[in-house]
Amino acid sequence: MKKKKNRISDKLWLLISIATAFLVWFLLSKGEVTARSFPFVDKVIPAVGKMADRGVLGKDIGSSLLCVLAGFSLGFITSLPVAFLMAWYKPVQKILEPWINFIRNIPALGYAPLLVITFGVGKKPAIILIWIATFMTMSITIYQGIKNIDTTLLKAARVLGANDKDIFFKIICPATLPFIITAVRLGLSAALTTLLAAESTGAQAGIGMRIRSLANAFESDGMLMYIILLGIIGLILVKITDVIERRLTGWQEKIQE
Repeated sequence: MKKKKNRISDKLWLLISIATAFLVWFLLSKGEVTARSFPFVDKVIPAVGKMADRGVLGKDIGSSLLCVLAGFSLGFITSLPVAFLMAWYKPVQKILEPWINFIRNIPALGYAPLLVITFGVGKKPAIILIWIATFMTMSITIYQGIKNIDTTLLKAARVLGANDKDIFFKIICPATLPFIITAVRLGLSAALTTLLAAESTGAQAGIGMRIRSLANAFESDGMLMYIILLGIIGLILVKITDVIERRLTGWQEKIQE
């Protein structure tokens, strides 16, 4: 009975949150300064059909998802071995960590023109830009997770006769898994926030490119619709990550709400 009550309470809070957001949105749509920038839902929803009639909505979503998923996948695949090498081998950490911290503090727009000069326009520089952003974020997060593993566990395992292979697969990997999930969350966020900069590299389609072009044309209804669409995609990716986390780290104790 208690669980049912909590479930109802969560739904009620969600409704309050949505109602509050719509109230703020409505007030912004009526404000003298903000009315033009924040058209209300009655103008934003028709923009979906308008973009679909132009034949660009599906192309924009597909292009952006391809860039985000490709760049994120490359970032994840390359950050894992680099993070483990940095954690296990001091020379690797001393050489790579300063440069990773240096590059990840540079806004993506800073080196986007360099990628266009090197790789030309289109999806390739966009994917590479997202890869750089996600790699920098995830490699540091996973590295910090490995470094925070309790050394007592490693010493106890060695005393009990465990070899390096056993320690890696039975202690390091399970202990690092929550940090890897956190890195995935941060990496997806970095990929989405880098999308606008990535699609400024001469992309012919994409959510980021369309937001910029609609802003230049002062079509605030379509622009706001694409911004909301980007947020919805982000929420879907977060929910997928939550499902994966529950399946892989169900053993981990969490703070009860």
